[in-house]
Amino acid sequence: MASLTYELTLAGLAVGSAAALTGIGLVVTYRATGVLNLAHGAVAMVCAYVLRQLVVDWGWPLPPAALVTLLVVAPALGLVLDRGVFRPLALRGSNPAQTLVATIGVFVLLVGGAVLLWGPGARADAPVLLGDDPWAQLAAVLALAFLMGAVTRWTRFGRELRAVVDNRPLAVLAGIDADRVAAAGWAFGSFTAGLTGVLLAPYVRLDPYGMPLLVVEVIAVAVIARMRSLPVAVGAALAIGVAQAQLTRLHPEGWAGPLLQAVGANLFVVALLVAALVLPGVGGKGRDALPPPSRATRVPTALWLVVGVLLLLPLGLAGSDLHTAIQVPALAVILLSLVVVAGRGGQIALGQAAYAGLGALFTALLAAAGIPTLLALGLTVPMVAVTGLVTGRPAIRRHGLALALATLAVGVAVSRFVLTQPYATAGVTLGRPAGFSDDRAYYALELVVLAGCLASVAALRRGRTGRALAALRDHEPGAEAAGVPVPRLKLLAFVLGAALAALGGGLLGMGLRAFDPEQYDPVRGLLWFAAVLVLGADSLLTPLAAAALLTTLDAGPQAGTAAALIGLLATLTGRIPPLTNLLPKARRAVAGGGNTPLHGPPPAEGAAPSTGRPAPRSTTRTGGAGGNPGPAEGRTHPHGPPPAARPAPPTARAGPARSPHPTPPPAPSYSSSPGQGLRVDDLTLTYPGGVTALSHVTLVLAPARVTALVGPNGAGKSTLFDCLAGTLRPRRGQGRVTLDGTDITARSAHARTRLGIARTFQRLAVFPSLTVEENVRLGEEQKSRHGDPDAVERSLRLFGLAGPVRHRPAADLPTGTLRRVELARALAGRPHTLLLDEPAAGLDAAETAALARILAALAADGLTVLVVEHDPDLVAGIADTVHTMEGGRILS
Repeated sequence: MASLTYELTLAGLAVGSAAALTGIGLVVTYRATGVLNLAHGAVAMVCAYVLRQLVVDWGWPLPPAALVTLLVVAPALGLVLDRGVFRPLALRGSNPAQTLVATIGVFVLLVGGAVLLWGPGARADAPVLLGDDPWAQLAAVLALAFLMGAVTRWTRFGRELRAVVDNRPLAVLAGIDADRVAAAGWAFGSFTAGLTGVLLAPYVRLDPYGMPLLVVEVIAVAVIARMRSLPVAVGAALAIGVAQAQLTRLHPEGWAGPLLQAVGANLFVVALLVAALVLPGVGGKGRDALPPPSRATRVPTALWLVVGVLLLLPLGLAGSDLHTAIQVPALAVILLSLVVVAGRGGQIALGQAAYAGLGALFTALLAAAGIPTLLALGLTVPMVAVTGLVTGRPAIRRHGLALALATLAVGVAVSRFVLTQPYATAGVTLGRPAGFSDDRAYYALELVVLAGCLASVAALRRGRTGRALAALRDHEPGAEAAGVPVPRLKLLAFVLGAALAALGGGLLGMGLRAFDPEQYDPVRGLLWFAAVLVLGADSLLTPLAAAALLTTLDAGPQAGTAAALIGLLATLTGRIPPLTNLLPKARRAVAGGGNTPLHGPPPAEGAAPSTGRPAPRSTTRTGGAGGNPGPAEGRTHPHGPPPAARPAPPTARAGPARSPHPTPPPAPSYSSSPGQGLRVDDLTLTYPGGVTALSHVTLVLAPARVTALVGPNGAGKSTLFDCLAGTLRPRRGQGRVTLDGTDITARSAHARTRLGIARTFQRLAVFPSLTVEENVRLGEEQKSRHGDPDAVERSLRLFGLAGPVRHRPAADLPTGTLRRVELARALAGRPHTLLLDEPAAGLDAAETAALARILAALAADGLTVLVVEHDPDLVAGIADTVHTMEGGRILS
């Protein structure tokens, strides 16, 4: 027994050593460049093939071949990736999601290139570099980890590396060559990948698909190390490797025995799943969603007719065998799921292949139980949707890199523990529905299903949910502020995506008359994701074009062509736009307008031009439009003069004179807050690391008043603002936020919006892919279940946006107009409290003066306003009460 334990420990150390190398390379690359290199495994595979080519095919001696592979080929590959792919992305300021797409492109490109060069088959004759002694491998890994730790801690390069990691722009200003540091990081990361590949190749299947995926699984050790600590990464790799080896001695019995054995044999997959879904996420919340399309495109009707004719051609011109053609509609349905999740929702979804595989498997199992095949497929779709709900729930609160890893981990786990396990798939067969055994009939059925799916997704994109998804993709904090329930909407996108993928997977399996796990391999899922991204993730034409392209190239004589082409395009994601951008630009009903400053909006359709001063007070809050009673003229105000009497902004801020008009645009109606209003009591907020941002802060926002919050940078103004808005929430016992006496401290940002608390952002939070009207409508429809077009129209008219500009995408508009759009969206939900975070940022003097007039009019109409602002003239001109903050406390 002791001998067996020792032997298994040695085997585990060998595997753990290779995993530790992967962890070291990923951590160093991430710390030097900020890139989580999902292509690490593909680099390892290419280096293993190169060493085999030199030794086995060309007859080189092993030592010089290894030196050339590890010291020349591997670092050179890293430098090529740095100069050709990732440095251009860094120079363009690409967000983490775009960089991640580029790493997926490199992965797919290298896999496709390996298939083209060396074929798709597995090789069992890879040369052994360090022999069978695991202690030699362990010693090499520990020496490398110690050397890298010493370099980063005690050398000038290490200091430069830490400086670049902490603050790259500041490091550049200090004279550090950040590009040289990044290049060194890529070279070293590729060296460790190459060493991992040549060490693993003799003991695992050396093929273009298996080894890259195997190395992807051991990304878990780098995630456990939070992409920073080399000792933690090495320790985790060795521990998991030894534990996995020891678990092979267990042979549990019963129905769960095979599953437990699969878990024991794939412990790195379990670690990846736990690390991705449970441990704190890598990266964080920021610019990490997939970017919106650079411009709205439209598919001409003539092009849709051409596509329809092309899809119908196999029915008339092809022979009786449509083996290739029947894969296109099924694959298009799978790819359509990515349009929903990634294209419209902006979420990184790398596990769609798993849901497609489950769709095929469940359909086969239900059909084997005697259920008619079509009915089995119909039952499978909601079953997999529930699976998407269960697996997506822990993933939806992740962002960027963490979300990508979570979805990838789910896909790999489903593949390893279900789709490729004999206990789940042994003897499974899949036939076609009765009456559709002929290829032509089945192809026609697929076309009908595809048309229905396209129509459904088109309706989703045009509707209320589609607008909310686009807002989530464009600006997640802004979507929350507009009242969008972000977690629920993300979950809906993942569930709909899982359902569509399951439908397409079932159709694909029935078309091929077999359940083939390789059709739903995680590597294939990465290829699908890359294909949708490079063609244009938010276009309904993309799944059709991508499915036809991938199926046609895969059916060609040269395997790997599709992966190589798609991978090449994905690596250029920062240089070339999606191919659907070649389509005509979407037409908007625009006739000029739009590029208008805040102080000079075009007259609204049927409305009077701005008078240049607040609307006169009336006995109704809505100016005759709403009917809700407002503060009567002459009402006594305990805290000072009535809002209508507050001084105007300084004349230095005045805009051009406007001709008066007897009927100014009516103001939107606001909900009332008759109680104590919004307040914080004894609020303390401490960030991780012990930094106290707020200390025992108490603040009351008087109803129908403008309250200003001023102070130096770092005083805690924005932190207090975020606590009021719900973006930040203090821990229990550290103060509370109340609205009319009700504790709302634990309420989320979108929940507070629906309670009548609206906000704007210092940095504009508009949704560039939506039009002005859609931006404003989103704010109204998220507040109530039933839309109120009048509220939208009143907000548009109030801010001079009801003319042709309403149909322009927000991406085309200047700052002054966008400020009006953001305010109109906030007010369309008829809030009672409006929180403004530096609303004058980016505005000129005239625009600021116009903003002051608008805010004075809003407060005069009964709205409670809080302004965080650095502009003393603006504060003096509009504020009833001014609070000064410093050091996290309110001083006055």
